[in-house]
Amino acid sequence: MTSSVAVDAHLNAILRCYTREMSVPVLPGPLKLDVGGVTAFVQHASRTGLHLFTDVLADGEPVSPEELVRLLSADADPAEIEDLAARTAESVRNVALFVEDQGERGPGRFLETEQALLFGHLNHPAPKSRDGLSGAELAAYSPELGGRFAVHWFEADAELVSSDQVVGAPSLQGLDALQLMAALAGVTPTPGTVLIPAHPWQAAAVVERPRVARLVAEGRVKPLGPLGAQWYPTSSLRTVYHPDLPVMLKLSLGLRITNSRRESTSTELRRGLEINRLLDAAYDAGTATSHPQFSIVRDPAWVALDEGSSTLTGLDVAVREVPAAVDDYACLAGLVAPRPGGRSRLSELASGDPAGWMAAYVDAVLVPMLHLYAETGIGLEAHQQNTLVRLDASGQISGGAYRDNQGYYLASSYLRGLLAVTGLADSTLAVVEDAIVDDRLTYYLLHNQALAVVGCLGMDGVADEDALLAVVRDRLSAALPLLKAAGPDGDRLARRWLAAEQLPCKANMMTRLRGIDEVVAPLDAQSVYLDIPNPLRLGVQ
Repeated sequence: MTSSVAVDAHLNAILRCYTREMSVPVLPGPLKLDVGGVTAFVQHASRTGLHLFTDVLADGEPVSPEELVRLLSADADPAEIEDLAARTAESVRNVALFVEDQGERGPGRFLETEQALLFGHLNHPAPKSRDGLSGAELAAYSPELGGRFAVHWFEADAELVSSDQVVGAPSLQGLDALQLMAALAGVTPTPGTVLIPAHPWQAAAVVERPRVARLVAEGRVKPLGPLGAQWYPTSSLRTVYHPDLPVMLKLSLGLRITNSRRESTSTELRRGLEINRLLDAAYDAGTATSHPQFSIVRDPAWVALDEGSSTLTGLDVAVREVPAAVDDYACLAGLVAPRPGGRSRLSELASGDPAGWMAAYVDAVLVPMLHLYAETGIGLEAHQQNTLVRLDASGQISGGAYRDNQGYYLASSYLRGLLAVTGLADSTLAVVEDAIVDDRLTYYLLHNQALAVVGCLGMDGVADEDALLAVVRDRLSAALPLLKAAGPDGDRLARRWLAAEQLPCKANMMTRLRGIDEVVAPLDAQSVYLDIPNPLRLGVQ
């Protein structure tokens, strides 16, 4: 039987999407929409959009999440509507299982928050859709269920494989990328061959692809099956972690998760190393000096079966370092995630001094990201899952970190300076106009990340949202001189956040209904964006 908790969570997510994307005012009390006879009661109205709805009805009768999608999406392409409705129903079933499961979880705070996203993205209609994954596979591969598995390995002729690594990266422990793979697999490859890991789901799927199937039939690629350690999937599903190993593995995974299939591109793999080399060249010296408590998690190596082509086969891995004292770090998405029948982890940590916690968050996590952008033009796609908060023994913020090898923008006005540092002819970063980067960072750093802290504490009744928004304004204002000194017009984005009546925000439901795969879509058409009232200005006289 589908959990009512899972149904309610999805009805709330869908209504949050719709009211934001259709500019529907949300005030405490009854809410009546102009479509489908949909009504609801607003239990909590949030300036950040993290509303709570109850008694959701259509023509006076209870409505399922998938039917609510159909009612609120009637003007979209019928095929996209039905696909989203099906994915929503699947997401509801998965969340019901996650909520009901009380199985064993992985050790440590880092894994605790990686496994805590029972409901997923709180502003997405199908946050836990896993493209038909079910049964034993769902249990093994889902962090929410404490999944754990051995990765599968392939032995491939060396000339079919490309790789690169940052020489001397501490997390590689003196090994090159190919030697590291053999060490993790625990076997010595046949001379003239190398080893490549794969997520178990990917290992089964990729051998059905003509390109890989041909190589297997020719004996140039050999599936070896599961070898080595049992890894825990993190919140992204495709990045896996083991508490006793110095690296994580970011694997390609062709499952469609929310909006996209999560397979790496050649550019993405190379981007991780370019960021390493930029940081090693002290390109962020000002940021590092001003914010020593903030860091970027490195991706110092990669391996890919590509036959010497720029097009990958789906067998590839990016190596990610495990931060020192990893259990001091908690994924922000796991901290703000609601818990059935209880308050979020964040609210437990911050309940004694929510304003102080909010101020420390802006100073230690948000401002360093703005400083890096002002200094270098590098914008971090720092949504909740990519943002790590470092906590001391008492649960107070002592720093922050960013992780990803895909989510890096470069404002085009900074390109010449970046190339002068690297000595390269071009950059793998997503180079776009400064204004587009500003818009993307407004969504990821402000709406999705920092204001999620405000919304969470407000929803849990720990603090008044207006008071916390005032803290955000005050700390951003205090950071303006530092940002202005960091680079040309370096305080531009923070000043916009403080002054603009409207700010751009991603429309997750519209993006999904247009069938956009955000991993492969061009950046200027990667998602649907719209302007919404600026929460930092609402209520300010």
